Amino acid sequence: MGEIFLDAPNLGKKEKEYLLKCIDSTFVSTAGPFIREFEDKLSNYLKVDRVVSTQSGTAAIHLALHELGIGKGDEVIVPVLTFVATVNPIIYVGAKPVFVDVNINTWNIDCKKIEESVTERTRAIIPVHLYGNPCNMDDIMKISKKYNIPVIEDATESLGATYRGQFTGTFGEFGTFSFNGNKIITTGGGGAICTKDAEKANHIKFLVNQARDVEKGYYHTEIGFNYRMTNLEAALGLAQLEKLKQFIDEKTGFNDIYRKELRNVDYITFQREEESATSSFWLNSILLDKSINVEKFQDMLKQKDIPTRRIFIPIVEFPMYNQYRKSDYKNSYDIYNRGLSLPSSTLNQGKNIRHICKTIKELLGVL
Repeated sequence: MGEIFLDAPNLGKKEKEYLLKCIDSTFVSTAGPFIREFEDKLSNYLKVDRVVSTQSGTAAIHLALHELGIGKGDEVIVPVLTFVATVNPIIYVGAKPVFVDVNINTWNIDCKKIEESVTERTRAIIPVHLYGNPCNMDDIMKISKKYNIPVIEDATESLGATYRGQFTGTFGEFGTFSFNGNKIITTGGGGAICTKDAEKANHIKFLVNQARDVEKGYYHTEIGFNYRMTNLEAALGLAQLEKLKQFIDEKTGFNDIYRKELRNVDYITFQREEESATSSFWLNSILLDKSINVEKFQDMLKQKDIPTRRIFIPIVEFPMYNQYRKSDYKNSYDIYNRGLSLPSSTLNQGKNIRHICKTIKELLGVL
């Protein structure tokens, strides 16, 4: 059967070719032609005016908050079920995270809870397209327009996913992406921020380079950030971009197999897509029945050489965020307590996914 991979990157000859070309050029740091080419090709793919590459997805969210002028005394609405990198930048700018629960079916931010949480201090909403599954952007943008609150999409897990035919990350004021080693495509590290506002994009491009006025040499007019992507990372990213459609097709195929093979297993429920949404299926994930101990089941799969990952821990469980707890977040805890992410790396093949499904059914005793 061979090794089964949870979320490992898929790298090949094209990546080596571009990286060697980059090394031979000697432009390996934060200057070089691959950076602009990567930004241009990503913006063309997303159909947005501008993309600015960054050091990470976390940096992209930080820059978006900073560019909107969000700071001390301001509030930012965010789902409690997400990776901590969504939330930390809110603290970086001195604002307060306002956590809301998620929808039990899609696992994404509950739009009703968003509106209930809006106050006169709310300055942004950060919806997260969890595991590649698009949020209900119709309802979110209606709330944004009604209260004049900008949206920063955390699309770090959902590159290539669409809602009503439009790519995630392109609805709000800003969209943020991550290209960490385990994402849909990788630059090794790295991220990006996209926007339809050319003026804001130009300012962000200025900020990521320590706010340096290059025409005046090493002269800086405001406090900036060392948030640039390297030419090496961009070279890797260009090669990966060429494979993006292939990767999403393969992940979608894995999802089809999981759902077909496990459709009659009463113990399993899948993350559900919104109507007119198409997930990128970054991580195919399931909920187990409450009668099953998720930790024990995960260990049983591990003994069969099948790697899995627990669903993100609700953020208010972390000591630095306990103080922001304001409800029981029932759905988020239910998903965390019962959820598992299954092998989804494109290094796998269909036969690996079928083997995983067979093993799951055997362990659950439903074959």
